[in-house]
Amino acid sequence: MYRNHFQLKTRPFSVTSDPAFLFLSKKHREAFDSLLYGIDQRVGFIEITGEIGSGKTTLCRALLNRLPREIQTAYLFNSSLSEVQFLQTFLSDLGLETAKKNRYTLFSDLNEHLIKQLALGNNVVLIIDEAQNLTVKLLEQIRMLSNLETDKEKLLQIILVGQPELRDKLNLPNLRQLRQRIAIRYHLQPLSHDELGEYIHHRLKVAGASDCQAIFSREGIEQIFQYTNGVPRVTNLVCDKALLATFAQDQHCVLPEHVEISIQEIEGVFA
Repeated sequence: MYRNHFQLKTRPFSVTSDPAFLFLSKKHREAFDSLLYGIDQRVGFIEITGEIGSGKTTLCRALLNRLPREIQTAYLFNSSLSEVQFLQTFLSDLGLETAKKNRYTLFSDLNEHLIKQLALGNNVVLIIDEAQNLTVKLLEQIRMLSNLETDKEKLLQIILVGQPELRDKLNLPNLRQLRQRIAIRYHLQPLSHDELGEYIHHRLKVAGASDCQAIFSREGIEQIFQYTNGVPRVTNLVCDKALLATFAQDQHCVLPEHVEISIQEIEGVFA
């Protein structure tokens, strides 16, 4: 409704994980570089954690777009699968046949595929999102996937992505072997005060704003930071509704009162 009013080509603050809008804060850049390094060096296991809405999924989708063709990827986000369903979904993502095959055959087919990819000079990456919801039994099976290796190299790179609860789960005594195999760990922090303003302006620019700094007042951005504490997803919610409130009043700059209207709507407070 407000795109023409602010001369935007698209909604700048959608809550979908669109990698085109990726904003690399200092912490997001470090996490992204850690992922690229771990994949390139074939370290085996990588763990990325962060609070809800911190940008983990957007980072993963941007990573998938960045990786070269010689790196084959599978991206799993359904954490309620059984052990066999997990393997079937993984192999299917790699383009392998899975029908009427048991767990042993699926493992064997995966090992054969990974060896072929290594011979071609390729790498294979498995990204598991919402990993904090995986059962201990499934996590143990995922650990066994890391046994697929040569004397010199890991055949499969596994990236576990999840909320802070993932770290708690991996600290369980019966997951000690998996925890010891994680070579790289990174926890995404919220945006800083200065980064939040840069984030808002970045998304407006990507959406086609000609003067992104004129759309949100400095005071409005300050109030947004006080409410969101720099969490990107919450920031998107507030900014989207604040733009709508500003449009409804036929104004062109988001002021603190527009942000307050947005916050009240999110909190379910109605006058």
